[in-house]
Amino acid sequence: MTPIDDFLHHIRYEKRLSQHTLTAYSKDLEQFSTFLAGEFELADAHKADFRQVRGWIVKLVEAELDRSSVNRKIATLRSFFGYMMRQKQIQVDPMLKIQALKMSRKLPVFVEEKPMETLLDEVEFTDDFAGQRDKLVLELLYGTGIRLSELIGLKVADINQYERTIMVLGKRNKHRIIPMPPSLAGLVESYQTLKQATFGIEADAVHLIVSDQGIQGYPMLIQRIVKKYLELVTTLEKKSPHVLRHTFATHLLNRGADLNAIKDLLGHSSLAATQIYTHTSMEQLKKTYEQAHPKAGKK
Repeated sequence: MTPIDDFLHHIRYEKRLSQHTLTAYSKDLEQFSTFLAGEFELADAHKADFRQVRGWIVKLVEAELDRSSVNRKIATLRSFFGYMMRQKQIQVDPMLKIQALKMSRKLPVFVEEKPMETLLDEVEFTDDFAGQRDKLVLELLYGTGIRLSELIGLKVADINQYERTIMVLGKRNKHRIIPMPPSLAGLVESYQTLKQATFGIEADAVHLIVSDQGIQGYPMLIQRIVKKYLELVTTLEKKSPHVLRHTFATHLLNRGADLNAIKDLLGHSSLAATQIYTHTSMEQLKKTYEQAHPKAGKK
């Protein structure tokens, strides 16, 4: 077994990383090995030094590979050589002086208020289970700002109709309580009744959102629902559940909500993660100013 095979076996069976991650690591290390063989006639990738690792990274940058992809490959090498150090296969870690590339921070993509009003107030959803489930999915994502994984994991028991709150299990197994407006509370209640009438005892009674077959909802289902309905009201290229999370936060901030309150609602561990929405809000203010102020267009 080669050192690379040993490493891949380790992350698959001991660290139990996903198949997706395993495939990515394997591909990265294969490309790195090909580079070493072609440029330095080095057959053993684990014997590469700092200069050779840096040479590969420079080549990737010169090929205009997306910076996030380059950083992922750097992370792969960092894991690989870290494992080689622990296994005492090498004496010096060539990644010690390698730093990730700086990323330009992109502003969150969000849907304007008017299109969201059109979607939730004017678009007609069918009266059957699928139609009402789809409406609830959109209302929950936009009305609470929860993540895709949090929505899928949401349990019926997490809904407190009396206090109109939702208990969400977020990252690092942290719980947070999110208020639920009366309209959403009513929608949840009618959805539950329809779910029971449609599937009876065959439905997943634990999880709130279920598929057309009555089993727990899954990522692709939610992504399809969001894309289908956002295409009716917006021309944004990106139409995902996370866009609705961004939309939730941006609309709150634009209407004067406290940044710390938004942080708590989103389940961010620090305010720094939430502050990106202040940039989006400022862009909106600039746009409004340029459209409305008499002197905005004058030089």
